[in-house]
Amino acid sequence: MDFDDTPAEAAFRAEARAWLEVNAIPKGHPDDFSAGIWSTEYSEDTLIKRSREWQGRLYDGGWAGITWPTSVGGRGGRPIESVIFNQEQARFGVAVGVFTIAIGMVGPTLLRHGSPDQQQRYLTAMLKGDELWCQLFSETEAGSDLANLSTRAVRDGDEWVVNGQKVWTSSAGRAEWGILLARTDPEAPKHRGITYFLVDMSTPGIEIRPLRQMTGDAHFSEVFLNDVRIPAANVVGEPGDGWKVAQTTLASERTAIAGGSGGADPPGLIRLARQLGVADDPLVRQMVVDAHLRSELLRFLRYRSQTALSQGTPPGAETSVMKLAYARFMQQMTTAAMHVQGPTAMLAGDDLPHAVWTTKFLHAPSLRIAGGSDQIQGNIIGERVLGLPREHQPDRDVPFRELARGGR
Repeated sequence: MDFDDTPAEAAFRAEARAWLEVNAIPKGHPDDFSAGIWSTEYSEDTLIKRSREWQGRLYDGGWAGITWPTSVGGRGGRPIESVIFNQEQARFGVAVGVFTIAIGMVGPTLLRHGSPDQQQRYLTAMLKGDELWCQLFSETEAGSDLANLSTRAVRDGDEWVVNGQKVWTSSAGRAEWGILLARTDPEAPKHRGITYFLVDMSTPGIEIRPLRQMTGDAHFSEVFLNDVRIPAANVVGEPGDGWKVAQTTLASERTAIAGGSGGADPPGLIRLARQLGVADDPLVRQMVVDAHLRSELLRFLRYRSQTALSQGTPPGAETSVMKLAYARFMQQMTTAAMHVQGPTAMLAGDDLPHAVWTTKFLHAPSLRIAGGSDQIQGNIIGERVLGLPREHQPDRDVPFRELARGGR
């Protein structure tokens, strides 16, 4: 494992830092929006507006899509350079988390599976910050078992007609475009016969219903698709190959979650304990130390991933290890914050001095589901890292229409 930059990496870091110091908002500035969804000081609309502006500045400065080809507006750099830039950017009062789905998930998928026309149409717009994307994958009975999805798409000339329902779709009401998985061949087993679509979210027949979370926010929505017509040109890959295409999206999602640090704040937990006069309590000290150790372990896991990128090795199952560790860490850290506050942790309201910890605590369980549940990550680690036998799936080769759900 390497902890230091190579000379070339050090030069890139210096160049990135110099540009950011001139162009980025400093931490603590009145317009600082680096807290992202955790902020209690500005709305999601404000976050999106500022993020679009910053993404556009990144594009104009030549720092958007560092690993993407120059033909679509990227920099044509190495993965390690993207890691370095993100590390430097995190020191400033800016954020691009609202583009995680677009640039972090859809972009890599189109670069690998998209047609030249699709790449030209969508990738540059993403890098400019012009278009937000959402992910129309999960359904009420197809979450961890995503291949059990039943949203149907039927070919009609140069279009596909889609009917079905999706759920837990992030920012559906604000996204211009969505990635959609739908079943196009019910005669095939459930992991086949699925097609990957790009859908304009303003298409007639799309109904979005916000879902109010226990945090009080409505970041997620359920989306109903009623005779939604999608041009055949918006199929990514070949019809029926959607599961294969989706694996690139899902792997990119795990990488984005595992590589982020959203909400992680062990130093803030220490400050909280000191402010409330409980820093000398033995149980509190034990919980704070636990949070610190988990944070350090994640840091070293990221170093390992960074070393692999520096050496040109693409990320593998270690992203599942990092994602699982991060989800468990966030739940432990936020639980500790609730304990530190005592009875006052039960109070709600953005005007309370420690309200952000309550929001993080209520949000933390979702991290153990989003991007693949803890159990799914455990299966991946068991099979791909430990070499354990694949979990038995008796329905894997059964035509979808013969399954209890497929025959509805």
